[in-house]
Amino acid sequence: MKKLLPFFYLLVSSAVAADKPNVIIVMTDDMGYSDLGCFGSEIETPNVDALAAKGLRFSQFYNFGKCCPTRAGLMTGLDSHLAGVGGMTRDERIPGYRGRLNLRCVTIGEALCPAGYRTIQTGKWHLGGAKKDWWPSRRGFDRVFGSPLGGGFYFRPSAFYSYREIVRNETVLYTPKKDPPKGWYTTDAYTDEGLAFVREAVGEEKPFFWYLAYNAPHWPLRAKPEDIAKYRGKYRVGWDKIRQQRHARLVELGLIASKWALSPRDGTVPAWSKLSEKQKDEQDHIMATYAAMVDCVDQNMGKIVRELKQLEVYENTLIMFLCDNGGSAEPSKLGLNKGKGVIGTAESFAYYGKSWANVSDAPFRKYKSNLHEGGIATPFVAHWPAGIPTARHGEIFREPAHVIDLMATCVDLSGAAYPETFKDQPIHPMEGTSLRPAFEGRSLKRKAPLFSEYAGNRAVRDGQWKLVADKGKKWELYDMEADRTELNNLATKMPEKVKALSALYYAWAKRCFVKKKKK
Repeated sequence: MKKLLPFFYLLVSSAVAADKPNVIIVMTDDMGYSDLGCFGSEIETPNVDALAAKGLRFSQFYNFGKCCPTRAGLMTGLDSHLAGVGGMTRDERIPGYRGRLNLRCVTIGEALCPAGYRTIQTGKWHLGGAKKDWWPSRRGFDRVFGSPLGGGFYFRPSAFYSYREIVRNETVLYTPKKDPPKGWYTTDAYTDEGLAFVREAVGEEKPFFWYLAYNAPHWPLRAKPEDIAKYRGKYRVGWDKIRQQRHARLVELGLIASKWALSPRDGTVPAWSKLSEKQKDEQDHIMATYAAMVDCVDQNMGKIVRELKQLEVYENTLIMFLCDNGGSAEPSKLGLNKGKGVIGTAESFAYYGKSWANVSDAPFRKYKSNLHEGGIATPFVAHWPAGIPTARHGEIFREPAHVIDLMATCVDLSGAAYPETFKDQPIHPMEGTSLRPAFEGRSLKRKAPLFSEYAGNRAVRDGQWKLVADKGKKWELYDMEADRTELNNLATKMPEKVKALSALYYAWAKRCFVKKKKK
């Protein structure tokens, strides 16, 4: 009998692991709403498109409009201010803006570890500074490979970010003074290292949670020559034409309504026809590099799917794909290269600027950091063969959803217990809603509005209504059912609605430690 007990326990542990879905959250950096093929792009993303075809797309999925706040909300299921990351990683010495995760929250890793999950984080963390207590290895992740302090490099750590290094768990591997092997590229490395951790978990018959945070396609724009060559010349038609084409495809795909007009080209960006031939060639090269970076992400998604099938865990693995904010308009109206090397190489330092960010965020207005749709609307794909009925494959879920919902989803599907305390301190309850109903064809029945604040920009979404304002500007009011591209401001026509929604916003801001607006 004693000889049978270990075998019995092995069977039980295997059965438990089999019942619990594996979860992979993949997040890109500075990628716009219409940058995937399944969301209207000309960029080739067949692997993500295939996940969408046999899964779901969410047409109204939102982030917090900026890198660190989005990552904090995703990781904790809380408004980013409650987690301590209402801004970037600078400590402003006030509760909502400490620049790191506080102890009044737990991460998805910390929630799932007690449920028997192997927790993996690869790529960009960016939820704290150099102190190791703020690294993912100290916030619930068993296996880590990437850059705890942020991204900003591709072929090797950059001297521009002298404090950003590549680590495995807590061992520093590569620095601006210590290069990785020849041919190394972050997008590939973050995938390959994560897959090695996945193989380890599967070998130990553990369910796994993997948070894969690519730093692509964030500037500086750097990509492999063969990937750039694939797109060179495709953007000679210019940003005006590409925006129109994307809008038409989004309507055709059913992701946006035909009554929602394409927002006008940003008024500070010149018409493509006004550029010289030399300028057109440079802008084509810049956007081809950006497209190559997105293409490389998709190639790696294909690698992940193939490995999951090889390991025989594909059917019960939920993959969720999204981005952290809209396209980045930094630092100028046109794309430019501030580096010494050819655009796309390790010696270059290229941005695609407001002109191409306006394309990435089509059909919407504004950009990363803004809380208009261009800044906060993300493409979202969910794929889970064992959990999304075949009859729903390829469908579009149209209710608003948010990065804060991912914690609730992981806790729900894993059977984990969300704790009431962390390190002997009470923590905030989850604020998100599980996406399980969406997977099963039911309404989320969200009870509370969605709120955002970043750098004085502010927004509240309640049902069909959205109240939004840039820093120091008056509130704008939009009917999202009639005008999701935010072209018809109803604030002066509906002052009572503005008053009611703004009251909700200020009550939320007080509860969540949002900085008061300077008078």
